Amino acid sequence: MPAWFETPASALAQAQQPSGWAALLPFLVVLVIFYFLLILPAQRQRKRQSQLLAALKTGDKVITSGGIYGTIVGLRDEVVQLRIADQVRIEVARSAVAGFQPQKEETPKS
Repeated sequence: MPAWFETPASALAQAQQPSGWAALLPFLVVLVIFYFLLILPAQRQRKRQSQLLAALKTGDKVITSGGIYGTIVGLRDEVVQLRIADQVRIEVARSAVAGFQPQKEETPKS
């Protein structure tokens, strides 16, 4: 812009332009917030799930991601055999195991 055309407002706007780092600061803050609120918890959950799947053993009472409760009676590489009732066994993918069944607290009958 020619010097004779400059107005005080445009000169002020040029003087207040943020530097490169100052312009990136809000973007970096958003990335850090996303990391701590979304990415880090997801990584922790994946790590917990992989540890659970690695620790499965025969006799464990588990629940699948489909909501099926059963007891592990056989393990292979990527397949788990569950007993869901007497004489009823099914095979599911190891990754379908969502967790262990909650322990039942026995209450005395009165």
